[in-house]
Amino acid sequence: MLKLIAILTGCCLTLAVSIHAAEPTDQVGPKKQPKPKANPKTQQVIQKQQHLKTPNANLPKQHVNKPVTNTPNTTVHTDKLRRMAPPSTNTPANVQSYKTQKNKQIETTNQQQLQTNANQPQFQKNKLNKQSIEKIRTQHRNFHAQANTSIASARFNQNYRITNAQNWNGSNYQVFRSYQPQWHDQGWWRSHHNHLSLIGGGWYFWSGGYWYPAWGYDESAAYYPYDGPIYSGPSARPFDQVVADVQSALQEQGYYKGEVDGLLGPLTRQALAEYQSANGLYATETIDQPTLSSLGLG
Repeated sequence: MLKLIAILTGCCLTLAVSIHAAEPTDQVGPKKQPKPKANPKTQQVIQKQQHLKTPNANLPKQHVNKPVTNTPNTTVHTDKLRRMAPPSTNTPANVQSYKTQKNKQIETTNQQQLQTNANQPQFQKNKLNKQSIEKIRTQHRNFHAQANTSIASARFNQNYRITNAQNWNGSNYQVFRSYQPQWHDQGWWRSHHNHLSLIGGGWYFWSGGYWYPAWGYDESAAYYPYDGPIYSGPSARPFDQVVADVQSALQEQGYYKGEVDGLLGPLTRQALAEYQSANGLYATETIDQPTLSSLGLG
């Protein structure tokens, strides 16, 4: 009996000890929960987010443009620069292109001006004084022109009119506007005009201060380098002497480069036109009353 009681007692003690060992005591903290295993994909997303949030200290710092506050002085300076800038974008290429075009325009203008100056004859601005005029008249007092085969003669044309004469206004140019060549025989010319003269290889008649070709007077002496009126003044002074005076005067002033021959050839007419244009006269290319007065020979 005693042996049975002892065995039962030992079993109870053994069971009590086992139960006590299995239960947590107050001194031990709460039981730790096991950590869940992390999902590899979720862990990669978390790492990327942390990488974006955390600045990389190894990267160089970027320069941030700070806003500029325009003070009154800065605004005025900026407006002034805008007014001075070329009418294009402010990139270096456009500025350089604008300067290049501007320089080309200036160069072209200068070349055109130089070309214009080169084409214009250089004339003396000073008119002849009285002593020079008197000397010229004395030299040609007994001057007589001769026909020049190098200067072609005009041909009779009853429909001929002086070019641009309709644009020359004033009484001094009426004879040029109304001029029309006439063909008559000697009898008719002598009966209608008192002053007839053989000058420079052709017959001319004088009327109202002008010499005109007398077409038909003598077909063997019909050399007319200019077909139109030639002014000589109130007296019937032979026009070849007047032409010689004019040629010398134009030579003195740098207009005429030809020979003093008393004929209204192409060079003389060109020199007259240049002088007339330079002095505000109609370019008649012949000797008229305003031109002779302007030269001091009228």
